[in-house]
Amino acid sequence: MEHAMNEEEPESDIIIARNLHKTFPGPVAALVDFSVTVRRGEVLVIVGPSGSGKSTFLRCLNGLEEVESGSIIVDGIPLDDNQRHRLEIRREVGMVFQSFNLFPHLDVLENVSLAQRLVRGKSRAEARGCSLELLARVGLADKAASYPAELSGGQQQRVAIARALAMMPRVMLFDEATSALDPEMIGEVLDVMRQLAEEGMTMVVVTHEMGFAREVSDRVLFMEHGRVIEEGTPGEFFNHPRRQRTREFLRQIL
Repeated sequence: MEHAMNEEEPESDIIIARNLHKTFPGPVAALVDFSVTVRRGEVLVIVGPSGSGKSTFLRCLNGLEEVESGSIIVDGIPLDDNQRHRLEIRREVGMVFQSFNLFPHLDVLENVSLAQRLVRGKSRAEARGCSLELLARVGLADKAASYPAELSGGQQQRVAIARALAMMPRVMLFDEATSALDPEMIGEVLDVMRQLAEEGMTMVVVTHEMGFAREVSDRVLFMEHGRVIEEGTPGEFFNHPRRQRTREFLRQIL
């Protein structure tokens, strides 16, 4: 699927990850000499078995996890020991997790508005206007005064997406954003993600939703044991996988 590019920004690599290595106690190798680039406006979907390093990579991209070696550059900013660089990257990279992480004591409007005021320095009126616009965009304009406990899981996840978008990120990361949802709620979240893709948002998506990967992605990357096993366009990946391990994985999940 080809997505519209921002006319003011040339097509280029917005994420460059080179030779990443990350281990957890055990030692468990989460990323092994892992390299990938993501073009501006591209939707990259990462699939693979549990424990393959998919979520770890996303967490490394915005500095939630530290790599032991290798380099990450996001929109020209190196993710290094410079605290200013780290803060810039976290402002430019929105992330949506499996769990919604909404503040239960704040209503929906305030959940979406809070970081805009604290991090982006917006006035309360500016943040409110932006939040209402984003809630309408994700189909929740009528839920601004509701509290998270009053919403379904799908609605809470859409609020989480609106909250991430409120920071005006250049990149959106989705870490199995639908895996905690009941089946009937998955579609409403995927619809919002499809809309973002159509609008040209750069997205890196870890998911088990193969229909979404086939329909929406520009490229699919298959990981196992912290390594890239195979990558290609959706047509190549699903219809003509090159590796035996990829074929075994697809037989199990399709």
